[in-house]
Amino acid sequence: MGYIFDIRNKIGHDPIIGVGATVLIFNDKDRLLLNLRSDTGDWGIPGGLKEFNETLEECAKREIKEETNLEVIDLKLLAVLSGKEYYFKYPNDDELDCVIVLYESRSFKGDLKINDDESIKLKFFSLDNLPKLETRARKIVEKIVNGEIEI
Repeated sequence: MGYIFDIRNKIGHDPIIGVGATVLIFNDKDRLLLNLRSDTGDWGIPGGLKEFNETLEECAKREIKEETNLEVIDLKLLAVLSGKEYYFKYPNDDELDCVIVLYESRSFKGDLKINDDESIKLKFFSLDNLPKLETRARKIVEKIVNGEIEI
């Protein structure tokens, strides 16, 4: 199933460092694409962990295709985020110290569709009218609103 799955089979729920890509996808109305997560019931930003021997750009494009059915055309690197504020404990007790490589894309093609079991719903939202966000997504949006990340 993948690198992280293999690691989890060996170490269980113990904390690991996970490097991954997250993509802020904006439509032509400047609305942000979010996914209603099946694991937490909160809204998040599409993305995920890098596979072995994969570039971060490849990771970003793969995760977006897997989670939303969209093909990202252009990626703009915004930030690399890490530290205790990006620690995450999943409902199944897996612990992850996240290193998030954050991208932005305003150019994509395809029909929005859930392709995996990680999401319940996909929807574009205005930044001034967001639903309840998962903790890492909330911290990213706060940094945008505070001007710490420029989009």
